[in-house]
Amino acid sequence: MATELQNLSSYDPSVTPSGKGKKFGIVVSEWNSTITESLLSGAVDTLMKFGVQQNDILIEYVPGSFELTFGAKLLIEKTKIDAVVILGCVIQGETPHFTFVCDSVTKGATELNLEKEIPVIFGLLTTHTLEQAKARAGGRHGNKGDEAAVTALKMVALNEKYK
Repeated sequence: MATELQNLSSYDPSVTPSGKGKKFGIVVSEWNSTITESLLSGAVDTLMKFGVQQNDILIEYVPGSFELTFGAKLLIEKTKIDAVVILGCVIQGETPHFTFVCDSVTKGATELNLEKEIPVIFGLLTTHTLEQAKARAGGRHGNKGDEAAVTALKMVALNEKYK
């Protein structure tokens, strides 16, 4: 659904599973940090709202969005977590770099989801302008970090159901 039609921070708390006793990894891009720090705040606040303890949230930074999937892979393979959220922001510029980065992160996250037994949640903003990014990082369209955290909680519950 287009963000214009739904706020990213809108969800039904009555159908959002508890995260109590669960561990989450969050990999955050340093590039466009004013946006990604807002996404991170939204994700952490939402996880804690649903019972996740702050010390059960492992946060790692990577230089840019392209590196998000490697960071997620490391957390899956080297730590004991129940899900990984990747948070980044790519803003379209004048070159095809935007397309290459967005495609690579999307494919990398998909591959991790298919190959690993830990959900990887896609929290990458792919916008045309900084204003669009701000609108999706706590602005008029809500916060993609909130949405990613709720998705992580739901995917952990689904994963546990079939273990």
